[in-house]
Amino acid sequence: MKALKRTTTAGLACAAALGLFAAVLPTAFTAPPAQAAPIVVPPSVPVEYPSNLALTGTVTASSVEPGAGAGFTANLINDGNTGTRWSSAYEDNSWIQVELEQAGPVDHVKIVWPNAAARDYKLQTSLDGTSWADVKTMTSTTGPTRTDEVTLGVPNTKFLRMQGVKRWSTYGYSISEFEIYAKPQPVLPDSLALVPMPVASAATADGTFQLLPGSRIVASGDAVDAANYFAEKARKSTGFALPVVSGIASASDVQFTVGADLSDAKPESYTLQADSNGVKIAANTSAGALNGVQTLRQLFPQWIESGTAVNTPWTVDSVVISDYPRYEHRGVGIDVARSFYTVDEMKEHIDNAAQFKMNALHIHLTDDQGWRIAMDQPTVNPSGIKYTDLTDISGKTAMTTNPSQSEPGHTGFYTKDDYKEIVKYAGDNGMVVIPEIDMPGHTTAALHAIPQLNSAKSAPKPAPGNSTPNSQGTGDVGVSSFDSDNDATYEFTKEVLKQLAALTPGPYIHIGGDESHVTSTADYNKMIGAFTKQVTDVNKRVIGWNEYGSANLPPNSVIQLWVGGGQGESDKIIKNNAKVILSPASKTYIPQKQDNSEQFGGTWACSGAPCTLQTHYDWDPAKFLPGIGDDRILGVETVQWGEWIRGMNQTESYQYPRTLATAEVGWSPQANRNYADFTKRAATLGGRMALEGLNHFKTPGINWSTAPAAPETAPALVDPATLPEVSPVDLGVPSTEFDGGEYLTLKNLPVNAWLRVAIQNTSATEPTAPKSQWVRSNEAGEAPLEVPTGLEGGNYVVTVQNAAGQLAGFAALALAEEAAPETTKPATAPATTAPATTEPTNEATEEATTAPATTEPTNEATEEVTTDPTDEATTAPATTDATLTSPATGDTGTVPTRVTTSPTASPTGTSADELASTGASSTLLMGGAVLALLAGLVIMAGSRRRSSQH
Repeated sequence: MKALKRTTTAGLACAAALGLFAAVLPTAFTAPPAQAAPIVVPPSVPVEYPSNLALTGTVTASSVEPGAGAGFTANLINDGNTGTRWSSAYEDNSWIQVELEQAGPVDHVKIVWPNAAARDYKLQTSLDGTSWADVKTMTSTTGPTRTDEVTLGVPNTKFLRMQGVKRWSTYGYSISEFEIYAKPQPVLPDSLALVPMPVASAATADGTFQLLPGSRIVASGDAVDAANYFAEKARKSTGFALPVVSGIASASDVQFTVGADLSDAKPESYTLQADSNGVKIAANTSAGALNGVQTLRQLFPQWIESGTAVNTPWTVDSVVISDYPRYEHRGVGIDVARSFYTVDEMKEHIDNAAQFKMNALHIHLTDDQGWRIAMDQPTVNPSGIKYTDLTDISGKTAMTTNPSQSEPGHTGFYTKDDYKEIVKYAGDNGMVVIPEIDMPGHTTAALHAIPQLNSAKSAPKPAPGNSTPNSQGTGDVGVSSFDSDNDATYEFTKEVLKQLAALTPGPYIHIGGDESHVTSTADYNKMIGAFTKQVTDVNKRVIGWNEYGSANLPPNSVIQLWVGGGQGESDKIIKNNAKVILSPASKTYIPQKQDNSEQFGGTWACSGAPCTLQTHYDWDPAKFLPGIGDDRILGVETVQWGEWIRGMNQTESYQYPRTLATAEVGWSPQANRNYADFTKRAATLGGRMALEGLNHFKTPGINWSTAPAAPETAPALVDPATLPEVSPVDLGVPSTEFDGGEYLTLKNLPVNAWLRVAIQNTSATEPTAPKSQWVRSNEAGEAPLEVPTGLEGGNYVVTVQNAAGQLAGFAALALAEEAAPETTKPATAPATTAPATTEPTNEATEEATTAPATTEPTNEATEEVTTDPTDEATTAPATTDATLTSPATGDTGTVPTRVTTSPTASPTGTSADELASTGASSTLLMGGAVLALLAGLVIMAGSRRRSSQH
């Protein structure tokens, strides 16, 4: 290659002068930057929602379910609580009606069917309650656990009746809420495609942000963890270096700031602003900054979730967001006792949930079928219990039989180091681990491993001649119990809870307490009292299933509700002055089918019908329990149980997309939520989940996005000699001369398509091999082009073809000759790999680096040669010739080795001592710099970049 030496004396003079300015100006003029002002979201236009007229009406019904007493009476359909219901007698012609406070128009009604729904029914109106007119005849094919919204358009009525025609099953009709509205629901504008929906957001007209090869992630202090988290994920998909640095952000940078009063005075709050001036995420806490990262991921194109680099425009539309969660606890429960998940699988669970701002991982470590956490032998062991047998014996057991699942449960256990690894990974992703040791019931695995726990009141009993009962492989519940009169019971539980607390940095330990059917009330309350005290004695806050609320609980206890929903459950919470985590089975339980097409799973939670995505979404936690509002609700949790489900592939398809619904229930304000809008936003996540390998169920009626891979076979490149005189489209390539490494945006391309982009030499005398790669266009028909380095200066052509080889467009491209490097070093001297740094430095360095592996920002002004951040560090000589493996297909072309200059300023400016140390020399340096710059500019005047000949 002939290299034209473009670094002239004038250029060197200018470079030297600019270098002097760079060194002197910060010490002479730079002041500490002020703390960023809080990002403000413009107020949204208030939306007026119509009132539910039924709330002030009077309800009567033809019948009530036999033997139901006061539990399912007619007046429960207009109490504003979807956790209660009316149920009719087992007759097709049952009816229920609402007499309105005054006659008037009715636009539409909304009927919430919790379980025993109508297959066919009529909606009737009347002015006198005697003469009835049929307004609508309804037929459903979706079963119970649905919500019917029916437009009526009645100009005037006093009574409105649901007249049953045909029941769905042998049960009667059940209605949770019968809502009546005089006006239509407002038509809401399209919201950002984010799940969960933020509290407040607004599009702006301040230009689009674009992440570029030279972009940086700017952060310091408590913001560094979130910055590193984003950088680590984005490097894989973009192929950019994205160094984490401190200093002042530029328009192509992403900046994280954590400090007082930067976001709402709410736990985990954050603000986000994206526009042509950059992306800025600000928060009061590091947890809030991490929530901002999860939102930013969804604002980028879905390819940000790719595990390999994708050539696509990395843009974010201009927007401002202010956000914080509704509830403190947004949990995912995983049953590892019935069927085990490895450490890597648990990390996958964490990755899946954390991106949707779920912040608690509840691990059900023990049950009848298995024991999954290793215990050490204590120094003091009065009963001689062999704690290692818990995993040596019951770590090898699991579910063995299930009517609909032939695959047995997976066995295994976590060593203490395994558990610590899960806890740390969860914490790095913003999730706290809540371990559960279920007792006094669900304890067969412990009884099977430890002879000392088997005594007069324990259950089940060992077979004659055995010291422990057999392992349990069935899904039967309520068959096991510890013995409340056995001292070894309390010795054992105290030791287990002590060791578990030492492994768990989070504030909670869960003791189960559910389904202890073979334990007497007195024995149950005695053991619950002892176990809860043992938890508080190790400085943890105790959680238990709602059955344990019947005992007297210590202060700050938490009740996790899974069954029931009436006043009795509310009384337990109020009596104990407890907080509640809501996990009602019909709204949050994952092993329940979401669609009849699913092979495995139960249907008991929704009365024999699937528990659908809408069922999981359409409920208000603050109205689920009588008298229990948000002030007593710690949060919500979706729970996966292992009776039916085996392995991650099955588990994920049952969890998602229903976990998206629970994430939004726990995060977003109730007034902002709407199921139709949610499904539109959730649909856009289909491609993201596919890129992550997250196997989600394709809920019918939702147009899930996809993420098609680049074609495996590249088309034959078009011969430049055969190109037409005019390109089919204007690619928008400027008619100037370019240097290798410059970044262009091609325009007017087919949208959302894989395209083959090639750069070919048009010289007949000195042809070079074409350089080509797959790129992915966006919805605006744009795709990136990074000009390769290592090519001779001259005239080239850029061609774009679709996957079938058809020409989409072409453009001339003029390349400048590359400058020959000026150096006194031997030509064979290798470039050394800079070590990863953990502390900021203030030195200017010239270095060859791979993607930074920093955990703290640097203050370096660096001139660095960066390679693909996924490559291994190398000590091979730096070179301008390189090859690029296409991130989508693995085929080889040329890679531009970028030479970038990344100066960054200290975020704190220059200290007084530093200013003093420069003394009078600053003045001399500045004077010399001015003269050198002027001289360089005069000499350079005649050597400007020439225009392209094309």
